[in-house]
Amino acid sequence: MSASPRLLLIPPDTRPPTLNLPVGLARMTGAEVRVPPLEALPHFFTPGDTGRLREWLLNEAPHADALIVCLETLCLGGMIPARRVSDPLDLALERLGALQEARRLNPNLRVYAFGVIVRVAHDNDPHEEKPYYGEWGRELRAYSTAFDRHARHGAGELEALEAAHAALPADVLADWVSTRERNRALHLAALDLLAEGTLTHLCLTLDDTTPYGLAAFDRRMLEARADELGVWDRLDVYPGADEVPCALIARALRPEKTRIWVRYSGILGAGAELIYEDRPAGELVRTHLRAAGCVPANTPEEADFILAVNTPGTRQASFQPDFATVDTPHRHLLAFVDDLRDDLAAGRTVSLADIAYPNGAERRLWTLMQGLPLARLAGYGAWNTAGNTLGSAVAFGKLAPLVRDRAAYAEALFSRMVDDALYQAFARAEVRARLNNPSPFDLGEQLGAAEAHLREIITPRIQTLWERHFAGTGLRLEVGEAHLAWPRLFTGVFPLTVSAAGGWESAPGED
Repeated sequence: MSASPRLLLIPPDTRPPTLNLPVGLARMTGAEVRVPPLEALPHFFTPGDTGRLREWLLNEAPHADALIVCLETLCLGGMIPARRVSDPLDLALERLGALQEARRLNPNLRVYAFGVIVRVAHDNDPHEEKPYYGEWGRELRAYSTAFDRHARHGAGELEALEAAHAALPADVLADWVSTRERNRALHLAALDLLAEGTLTHLCLTLDDTTPYGLAAFDRRMLEARADELGVWDRLDVYPGADEVPCALIARALRPEKTRIWVRYSGILGAGAELIYEDRPAGELVRTHLRAAGCVPANTPEEADFILAVNTPGTRQASFQPDFATVDTPHRHLLAFVDDLRDDLAAGRTVSLADIAYPNGAERRLWTLMQGLPLARLAGYGAWNTAGNTLGSAVAFGKLAPLVRDRAAYAEALFSRMVDDALYQAFARAEVRARLNNPSPFDLGEQLGAAEAHLREIITPRIQTLWERHFAGTGLRLEVGEAHLAWPRLFTGVFPLTVSAAGGWESAPGED
């Protein structure tokens, strides 16, 4: 790799966490990041231009050190379009061949790829899924669970599977299953590319998964093929999706193993149950560490960084405060914050992953953290699923020693605090309360009002957070107009520019 490595990124889509965050993580190390033209990338459920993406990749590949690529974007137009489009398998496989062509053009190109095993959505969303999912989502979820239970446990589950099958129109079920089978075949082909050496590393991740379902069935089939090919040293299969570009950028820029000490908010935090993953928190942490090229440390003293993980008491809950399973005596937030303070005072590198609730920071923890020097954290994450949060927080921590651009680092860190805490944990609900019973899937005519309320609520809070925690860094903040990434409240866009103004020379975690 050159002194200033050049990375190519083909992301899942153009949302800030899937595009701006991984780009920011790379740029804070001094790396050059090239991304395709925005008009060639997917937007919401509109597919990207796969022809233009192929052309862009083959033009850029000869001059790059590494490629981080979402297989669904390259081959099917995007992570969400891959669940909706009817492109045939042979066309998707032809597009996949662009990775072999890129390696022929540049044999030294390291290709870090990831594919997302098709989820079984928890909500009846007709936009991120096939349009019929809005009507038949509940029945499709029931079929998914029954199919996998039957596959695992045999004849005793047959009656439930037959009932679930009978509850669905034949054409809906056939179309839904065939889409999954096409995408699974694409991932099987990617495993072949891994075995032949075209791919340097491959992540196959499960989006919004559960212990039973078609995604779990797909996972087992892919794992069986990995057994046959003997590729586990360069493969990860685990719950995740949007955050994977961050993990792979961390692996590409810092290939050596990094030792991590994990500190939970409760002694039993590793056993906490999660809503959108198929395993407890501790096992999920281990998968995300491995994906980024990290290993657990035996003691805090020998660790390269501390991963502080705020887990729920026993299980995540969707709405906060939750005193039944989240904010319980199974953890001690005050002691957790004390540990954070002590680690930062000792000059340790600390990245915080807040997974107590999905879809935003825990409000109580965020309030307690206001007495900490937040600008000295190496990383912060509290967005969407636990996997999304963990993958980005681990990437922050792993890349912290490589930081060369202090303004880019502060911009990436502050942006996560604005999005994950100020917006997701607080402002989003306040904007929703001002609207007239908005749909979670499409704001329609209320989009303009929602964005106006968003700007009114969050802009002064952004300035206040900066003044309280970052003004002393000697950096300057410029704030653009907040808006929504898509016509729904789920994802906000907060344009921020941090520039150097002198006076801050220490690395994250240092005095």
